[in-house]
Amino acid sequence: MLTLTPPIPADAEVLLAFELRHRAYFERWINARPAAFYNLEGVAAAIQAARDDAQADRGYQYLARSPAGELLGRVNLSQVKRTHFHSASLGYRVTETAAGRGVAREMVRQVCALAFGPHGLKRLEATARPDNLGSTRVLQANGFAQFGHSRRSLELSGQWFDLLHFEAHAPG
Repeated sequence: MLTLTPPIPADAEVLLAFELRHRAYFERWINARPAAFYNLEGVAAAIQAARDDAQADRGYQYLARSPAGELLGRVNLSQVKRTHFHSASLGYRVTETAAGRGVAREMVRQVCALAFGPHGLKRLEATARPDNLGSTRVLQANGFAQFGHSRRSLELSGQWFDLLHFEAHAPG
């Protein structure tokens, strides 16, 4: 069982170590964070920005830990739109060693419960590259349905990739 918790200032050192240790793996799938992020001050500023976003109902970030407390991944709800939409974008990342072990599936399950429960959202959107079969399976296992396919819509390291677009709706 995983535990999702919002990042707090005391997480800065662990989070920096996590991001540095797994940076190359993450950047195979998503664009790099700005260079200023990769130091203690940058991570602390990102944690404070996440806390500010949650306070203002703009977004919600969570750290996923194993029962032993090991940081295995991150999951977030960003771009919260309330008026007329009650929606957000879902994003997540897990360590390479956690990939394929159900960690991402459980993170997404738990954050969907938060999104459609306490956060009061009605719709979530997510994207995945077509070659990221693990991510598409995670989304589908959590009730997301594909609604689109955009061609050459993500530039990563000078190469263009297609994206699959998924959505999930609150029950009822």
